[in-house]
Amino acid sequence: MPDISIIIPCYNAEATVLDTLESLKRQTVTDWEAIFVDDGSTDGTEVLLRHAAEVDPRVRIVRNPGKGPSDARNFGAMRLAEGQLIAFCDADDLWRAGKLAEVRDAFHDPATDAVYGRIGFFRDTPADATVFSTVPEGALTIDMLLGENPVCTMSNITLRRDVFRASGGFDRTMVHNEDLEWLIRLVGTGARVRGLPLLQTWYRTSLGGLSTDLAAMREGRARALRTAVRFGVTPSGRSHAIHHRYLARRALRLGAPGRTALGHAIAGLVRSPSGFFSPVRRGALTLAASTIASLLPRSLRRALFC
Repeated sequence: MPDISIIIPCYNAEATVLDTLESLKRQTVTDWEAIFVDDGSTDGTEVLLRHAAEVDPRVRIVRNPGKGPSDARNFGAMRLAEGQLIAFCDADDLWRAGKLAEVRDAFHDPATDAVYGRIGFFRDTPADATVFSTVPEGALTIDMLLGENPVCTMSNITLRRDVFRASGGFDRTMVHNEDLEWLIRLVGTGARVRGLPLLQTWYRTSLGGLSTDLAAMREGRARALRTAVRFGVTPSGRSHAIHHRYLARRALRLGAPGRTALGHAIAGLVRSPSGFFSPVRRGALTLAASTIASLLPRSLRRALFC
């Protein structure tokens, strides 16, 4: 029985999935299983993974009995995972070679239910990453999640299998921010989630689906807020400001009209100037770029905010 089960939902990921798998194979910890849950791919994803499974018994590929990444993650983690620890990874992200060793060491503390690390954001290869996430001190709180969620992506979290199952898994009816809503429930029901100040995950940025993406993010966040209220938490003005700053940066990165980024920047400033400018450099850069976004070449926006 493996120590760690890695759940990877995938859909038409033939261009990236083998790179993701290779980053798993480079882990210094080798006692893991990788469960790829295919969501009905129509490209070569399934063929590539079946070939990989033939040469490495740690690799499994199964069909998603439902639809979408939430169903895929729930199926892999609830029904198939054999490891005592569950790690999630997306089929276009990458892990640093020491990630699983660092994660496993963190669970020697019996009070730790889940861990996450730092992320580097890249477009083509990790070498082009210029932006990196930070890890706040102390255990993760719902208010942190409602600001600029430091976990950021499911590729960046590992937790005990029984803790995931007790959480009830992901809400399959959500199409965006289902990971945020789940994290709020995880923390709200008492799980201790702590950050490791170590770069562990490379997150591949996407430039597609801008308008629908932002609209879905708003709806998903509204549902996440309703979940937070169930646990007696409403976001602080600071958290609202940090979230609007995040949306402004995302709009800049994806090439939205300048007024979109500026609108979020202004909304963040109205909510909490001190929150928006925490840290000062990030807030100032976001505000300046949002103000002059219509004058910036799209390539420069991407370089600054990817």
